[in-house]
Amino acid sequence: MSAPANPARDSYLRGVRAALPFAVVIVPFAMLFGLLASEAGLQLYEILAFSVSVFAGASQFAALHLLQDQAPMLVILATSLAVNLRMLMYSVTLAPHLGAAPLGIRAVMAYLLVDQSFALSVAEYDKRPNMTLAEKTAYFFGAVTPVLPLWLGSTVAGALAGRAIPPEYALDFAVPIAFLAMTAPMIRSWPHALAAGLSVVLTLALTVLPYGTGLLVGASIGMAAGAALEYWREKAAQKLPPQQRTGA
Repeated sequence: MSAPANPARDSYLRGVRAALPFAVVIVPFAMLFGLLASEAGLQLYEILAFSVSVFAGASQFAALHLLQDQAPMLVILATSLAVNLRMLMYSVTLAPHLGAAPLGIRAVMAYLLVDQSFALSVAEYDKRPNMTLAEKTAYFFGAVTPVLPLWLGSTVAGALAGRAIPPEYALDFAVPIAFLAMTAPMIRSWPHALAAGLSVVLTLALTVLPYGTGLLVGASIGMAAGAALEYWREKAAQKLPPQQRTGA
């Protein structure tokens, strides 16, 4: 006798399977973060707490770079927040699909909202427009299930490996390279391009500001502009007939 159909469980498992290939990217970048954080002088428990509390690769690399520059803690926190403002655009995009979920579920989703869970969920919701809220919620959690343990475990592995590297083999140069490699693939739409382009232009124009605060200002304005464009596009798409919304 076959098991009864469970659409939410099936959606969850589809999300897990779809996220597994991201291990190819997550593992090396998480290990690199752990290695560089260890080289910067952070203890293992501090590195793990860093990844658990932030759980955002681009922000973690940006914060680590500022820590190495001995920037004030307020600047580090503000810059990390500015880099993560792209999550505002992600939230606007996901709100029509997941906004009716209970507050507690949405709070957990906010913590687990990363590039992988966002990209996979949006693609799945577009491909299956008749999914229920329960199925969409299950898919979202499935899409992030492999990501979190892979990121944390690989961070610890990188931190342990970093202790075995002699101090003379400094890897400071890898921080900006890793940051660029992680952020470039995130530019998938016009709002993303606007946010990235405006952030770069303003950051370069404000390099005279101390402690890298030009990045804070540039990223904040760029991400806000991108979020505004994303919000406008979503509103415009809702006014179109259903058959025309895909290309909006």
